[in-house]
Amino acid sequence: MKRQIISAGTQMCKEKQRLGLRSVIVVSALLALSGCTMAPTYSRPDAPVPQAWPSGPAYKESTGEASKPVADIPWQEFFVDGQLRKLIALALENNRDLRVAALNIERSQAQYQIRRADLVPHVDANAAGTFQRLSQDFSGTGVPVNVHQYTVGLGVSSYELDLFGRVRSLKDQALEQYLATEQARRSVQISLVSQVAGTWLSLAADRERLQLAKETLTSQQSSLQLTKSRYEAGVSSALDLNQAQTSVDTARVDIARYTTLVAQDANALNLVAGSPVPADLLPPSLTETLTALKDVSPGLPSDVLLGRPDILQAENLLKGANANIGAARAAFFPRITLVSSVGFGSEDLGGLFTSDSFVWKFAPQISLPIFDGGSNRANLKVSEVDRDIAVAQYEKAIQTAFREVADALAQRGTIDDQLAAQQSLTDATFESYKLSQARYEKGVDSYLNVLDSQRSLYGAQQNLISARLTRLNNLVTLYKVLGGGANE
Repeated sequence: MKRQIISAGTQMCKEKQRLGLRSVIVVSALLALSGCTMAPTYSRPDAPVPQAWPSGPAYKESTGEASKPVADIPWQEFFVDGQLRKLIALALENNRDLRVAALNIERSQAQYQIRRADLVPHVDANAAGTFQRLSQDFSGTGVPVNVHQYTVGLGVSSYELDLFGRVRSLKDQALEQYLATEQARRSVQISLVSQVAGTWLSLAADRERLQLAKETLTSQQSSLQLTKSRYEAGVSSALDLNQAQTSVDTARVDIARYTTLVAQDANALNLVAGSPVPADLLPPSLTETLTALKDVSPGLPSDVLLGRPDILQAENLLKGANANIGAARAAFFPRITLVSSVGFGSEDLGGLFTSDSFVWKFAPQISLPIFDGGSNRANLKVSEVDRDIAVAQYEKAIQTAFREVADALAQRGTIDDQLAAQQSLTDATFESYKLSQARYEKGVDSYLNVLDSQRSLYGAQQNLISARLTRLNNLVTLYKVLGGGANE
């Protein structure tokens, strides 16, 4: 009896080994056959932009190629102010838009894993028990019988043999979608860094404008008191007194307006940072942040276009659309599905694992589309049009990037001249104000000249702050549109 059991066990093991070896050979052969796709060969479209940046009166002469591509300059090297660095790091940790972009990457990665898993057979373990009573007409014995069946085994359910690359094309499309979401996250990060810097600089400018308005109010109130004394002494007219009061009220209006703007800037900064910004990270004034940023060189258009993540994202989507064409083409060909199982079956639980209870099943299926009402052809047309749309979107992304850089370079080429002229205007206006004030105090001119000088000086000082803010924002914009920090 023991010899029979040993012999049966040995025979069962040999049978399983032979079957396992055959399965490995069959699966290996099928996987080797399924290594190709019917997708068109991908070719990157030519960039529909000039090979050089624009030139003309608005642009500075190029000093040559950039020593280091802007995409390789980390934001820590570009933003040199310690407060701003800490604030950017806080935003990168807490900003919700960046979190969503990172979660989209995880989602796309999981979808890609799902598609990639379709390339290999899915093996499932299963066990079942069936209890059934057959009537005398169905039992074959002329009397009712109770039937018990027990099965246990391993099986491959609906594995598609990817001879024409349909599944692999879908996997490639999912991969490109995943890579596109990674580029999207990098775009969000670059935009976030520049947004934090721009909001921080705007807060600094509005704080300085508010301080200027307060200082102007103090000066105007002193002038009002002087004018009131002169009016009471009969030296100044009522017109002079009313004009002095007008200047005071104008400064008060500006104080209220800039107080609101400072509060709104702080709220915007809290939003982009994703949490309340500590007071020690807020900028004191724009004048004290003029050296918070470094200058960058634009380099060549090809370097910029290859380094910007939004263009890489558009190219990934184009590659994904190209892969979809392969899946649509494969739909015209037969689909072969394999279903197999191996295990044990018996009428009683005690005899389930004997040699005589060994069972197996291999059921390949093939389906060939004959008539589908033109749906396969329409699906192919849709995939081809989607590819053409992706090409146009890719080219538009390049053109948009070129325009953004060109606009920033045009402003860069003129902002220094504008800033120098504004500084000179402010200095000259300040001298005019001092002269008009002195002439008024000596009774040579009316207070109207003093008022005009005060207004001109105040406007020139406000415009100087705006020009400085424009220059700093231009540096931030250049860093952003040139793909700064994209390769971090």
